[in-house]
Amino acid sequence: MEQQDQSMKEEGRLTLVLALATLIAAFGSSFQYGYNVAAVNSPALLMQQFYNETYYSRTGEFIEDFPLTLLWSVTVSMFPFGGFIGSLLVGPLVNKFGRKGALLFNNIFSIVPAILMGCSKVAKSFELIIISRLLVGICAGLSSNVVPMYLGELAPKNLRGALGVVPQLFITVGILVAQIFGLRNLLANVDGWPILLGLTGVPAALQLLLLPFFPESPRYLLIQKKDEEAAKKALQRLRGWDSVDREVAEIRQEDEAEKAAGFISVLKLFRMRSLRWQLLSVIVLMAGQQLSGVNAIYYYADQIYLSAGVQEDHVQYVTAGTGAVNVVMTICAVFVVELLGRRLLLLLGFSICLTACCVLTAALALQDTVSWMPYVSIVCVIAYVIGHALGPSPIPALLITEIFLQSSRPSAFMVGGSVHWLSNFAVGLIFPFIQEGLGPYSFIVFAVICLLTTIYIFLIVPETKAKTFIEINQIFTKMNKVSEVHPEKEELKELPPVASEQ
Repeated sequence: MEQQDQSMKEEGRLTLVLALATLIAAFGSSFQYGYNVAAVNSPALLMQQFYNETYYSRTGEFIEDFPLTLLWSVTVSMFPFGGFIGSLLVGPLVNKFGRKGALLFNNIFSIVPAILMGCSKVAKSFELIIISRLLVGICAGLSSNVVPMYLGELAPKNLRGALGVVPQLFITVGILVAQIFGLRNLLANVDGWPILLGLTGVPAALQLLLLPFFPESPRYLLIQKKDEEAAKKALQRLRGWDSVDREVAEIRQEDEAEKAAGFISVLKLFRMRSLRWQLLSVIVLMAGQQLSGVNAIYYYADQIYLSAGVQEDHVQYVTAGTGAVNVVMTICAVFVVELLGRRLLLLLGFSICLTACCVLTAALALQDTVSWMPYVSIVCVIAYVIGHALGPSPIPALLITEIFLQSSRPSAFMVGGSVHWLSNFAVGLIFPFIQEGLGPYSFIVFAVICLLTTIYIFLIVPETKAKTFIEINQIFTKMNKVSEVHPEKEELKELPPVASEQ
């Protein structure tokens, strides 16, 4: 019986404290990212009308078509630009305030713009919306990096994958909630759109109230703050038992392994041979995630539904249905990531996206000549959403937490986050021109990116399921062909017998 209890402690379980910390961190931060991605889609025409009316009340003239389109493009693109700025702030904030502290600080970038956007119509100022989109972008840029880092450091190794997918789950829930609230008979109307935009502050306010009652990352407390007592207390609360010496020893081992490296800045990260394949993998996965056409599919979806005979008034419901499929498949990913592993989900997801892009290209090219082709297009859109939700969407951020140790993790998230947001920004900026130039063949570009990313994962990315951070680091040490970058890093060759320390 004692042996069974011991093996359960080695495995770790989902305690109430760990579950609630995960939900509050993901709902208060990741949810907002998804919500703000989709919140401006439904009321776009109403908001442009507001821009025009506001300008008219000031100057007595309406804005011409091109400047209005440009103004709206700036409004939309401020979000990924803010995300990029937020990614650059990750390292300084998580090192100064801690993981939990950074999330609490980040709520400033949600509550303030929520109030500004909610009041923009009354204040007759579209400038408030543009500034607010930049601020909620900074919030999303920080949260998309800090939440996976926080949860990855709270979770025991056997739950790290499942909890690491939860942020992506809440992003998809945020998108779905924004799509539902954005239905024309709910908030996407003349009076409702400022409320639709302002609701983003509600999760932030809840997080600000509740998250202070939950533990800080034990790894941050022990490795960076050198407070072993606080780290032990945090682990005891998270694990639900007092005997946490084994896990403390593993964290101490990671600390010892890194003492020679010290804090690793972004510049140092690019120069270190021992982190070469980890860094390249993060860049490829984050770029592949965004450049594989996920935003373009959503951009094209309405047109595909219309050509398949869906009535214009019903397109919004079909779009919300696609959002629901995204949520359901991400829930599946939460449960299968520890069963199938990260590598298989990435390969499966990108392969489905590759196939969907190829078939969709053919279906769009033939939809005017073959009567049933528009229905094939709808199936391709849904298949693509399923594929992306299984691997490319949730796994890359989880892998950053797993393949880097404590001293390099913040800088790695800064690099990964920057690639994510710059790629997002680039697709938003360039896709309309690709679409205009290539028409239905534009998805060939995304198919090629999916193929190249799949090949890279197959050849390079190792499985990290059920491994400690040190064990994963050892796999990459061999790949990078470095036996010892620093003399003090000898322990990366052979795992010390932590198991015996009991």
